[in-house]
Amino acid sequence: MNFGAVGRVAPWVQMHWDWRAAGNFILGGTGAGLLIAVAASGLTPAAGVVLLGLASVIAGLVCVWTEIGRPWRALNVLRHPSTSWMSREALLAPLLIGCGLLAAGSGSPGWRWATALGAATYLYCQARMLQAARGIPAWRQPRSVPLMLATGLAEGSGLLAVWSVVSGASSRRLATLLILACLVRAVAWLAYRRGLRRDGAPNAARAVIDQLHRPLLMTDALAAIIATAASLSVAGWLLGLAGVAALANGWALKYTLVLRAAYNQGFALPMAPERGVGGHGPPARPGWD
Repeated sequence: MNFGAVGRVAPWVQMHWDWRAAGNFILGGTGAGLLIAVAASGLTPAAGVVLLGLASVIAGLVCVWTEIGRPWRALNVLRHPSTSWMSREALLAPLLIGCGLLAAGSGSPGWRWATALGAATYLYCQARMLQAARGIPAWRQPRSVPLMLATGLAEGSGLLAVWSVVSGASSRRLATLLILACLVRAVAWLAYRRGLRRDGAPNAARAVIDQLHRPLLMTDALAAIIATAASLSVAGWLLGLAGVAALANGWALKYTLVLRAAYNQGFALPMAPERGVGGHGPPARPGWD
């Protein structure tokens, strides 16, 4: 932690979550979205891609484990399921992995849907974990929850699109899923940005969000257009290209949100001090409009 930051007044970027925390949201969210997309697309055979989704979720959890100052005390995270979304995520992980292994081993559509349900719940826990960080205005915005859900599905659909092209199992249904996922993410992003402007955020955080705004919408639109062309059987490899765009867009969004836009509130001054007796200046909130 940068103790010099304590003396500042204007908001500064939080120092507690680093790239490993972002890695959990990126890898865990993509893996969970992939498991949902597998069931929704009806893609077969699915054993390999289900295992890929589980591996991504596990890799995200490993990122969190390495971030803990005393990693061998990581089991303490399981002690507070009634109050902590991180505890709920950790408790759900073994159930999700178990269902996924059964889905991969049996090939049963029922187990695939059970895995998808567990993955959706896991993704929801991740989204609520971010939103529960009340000290970071860009995170506590309520519309960050649907945004994290939407981008997880878009990332998973994108990765599945890449997998389908490599394995030769692409389908028009998967292309439709990818198009819808990109459009839903774009709508969720617009709603999130409006909510952030309405509820307020530090100027620096809003500048980071505004910087991402146009590239994110343009990339999602491009991915949807390319996936539409792929659904018309212009060229199968176009679906993979659209998947790469959707996946990279989601990762850039999460990296920006978790690391670059993570400004805390800073401090507000109810009155500005002045020299002399009997007077004071107007209130101030440095770093905010």
